[in-house]
Amino acid sequence: MGIRFFKYASVYVSIAVILISLVLGKFYVFIAPLYVFGLIPLIELFSKGTTENMSKAEEELAKKDIAYDILVWSVVPLQYAIIFFFLNRINDPSLVWWETLGMILSVGVSCGVLGINAAHELGHRNTWHEQLLSKMLLATSLYLHFYIEHNRGHHKNVSTDEDPASSRYGEWIYAFYLRSVRDSWLSAWHLQNDELRKKGLSFWSLQNEMLMYQIIQLAMVIGIGLVWGWFAMLCFVAAATVGFLLLETVNYIEHYGLRRKKIDGEYYEKVMPIHSWNSNHPIGRIMLFELTRHSDHHYMASRKYQVLRHFDHSPQMPTGYPGMMVLALFPPLWFKVMHKHIDKYKATQEGGALA
Repeated sequence: MGIRFFKYASVYVSIAVILISLVLGKFYVFIAPLYVFGLIPLIELFSKGTTENMSKAEEELAKKDIAYDILVWSVVPLQYAIIFFFLNRINDPSLVWWETLGMILSVGVSCGVLGINAAHELGHRNTWHEQLLSKMLLATSLYLHFYIEHNRGHHKNVSTDEDPASSRYGEWIYAFYLRSVRDSWLSAWHLQNDELRKKGLSFWSLQNEMLMYQIIQLAMVIGIGLVWGWFAMLCFVAAATVGFLLLETVNYIEHYGLRRKKIDGEYYEKVMPIHSWNSNHPIGRIMLFELTRHSDHHYMASRKYQVLRHFDHSPQMPTGYPGMMVLALFPPLWFKVMHKHIDKYKATQEGGALA
């Protein structure tokens, strides 16, 4: 276990901040969202991070170090502990409405920033237990269909108009939310139905994962309602919604305005590092399990988070992902900043790959 590992262990700081928000109540309920989308973006405005990559020998050691895996696995019980504590806390009659709102936002941050990111990492692993852990995390945001659509749809169609999760040049994030949430869910059904047909299986087969996902999520929501009451159930659904909207915000910024060219009007060019926006800003990289080195993830989806690489020719965002997520919520400002970067990047690319 090298010193590189310990920087990732700082993800527990975010978990601790979320728990503090829930335990202390009062104005502390807003500490988690302010930490993730206030303090971190402010720090990253004045930091750039490193473009250094591991050597081949360092990569091999890091890939075999189980400590990196245990760190991601540990997010699962911690996420469920946060949900359990939240459900018990949210019914406290002494809470005022803004405390309830703050707790929902804090748990939403846990779902979207920690849970779904760890689920994303685990969902690309090839072991059954890690894939199960991925689905357990996605269930806390009621977004199990992401497992199918992301792996079999997004990675195939990324940076094309055929991909619901690839935002288009000039598209407002609020329009993107509606399109991506709806079309990603429908795409997952389409992908699942195609697989069932190939296997000659019925829609009602137990191997229809999408059907099973809907049943599991519905049972989860109803179960919460039966145990903790309808108010806690609605608060959980609200927190889960915050979680998957944070995911969709990340989707929005990752490929904004980037498009792959069609070859002979029929096939898209291979996914390359120029088709994703990246950031080397240190805190966001660590907190999001290196998701911000997104080009390498799409270039080779099987690479574990700890060995993802920087590419000099991949487009770089002006600040870290948390700050860019906040900026995206203000479309005129987002367009003003990003369109300048797109124009600048286009000028450096012969032929371009940008919309």
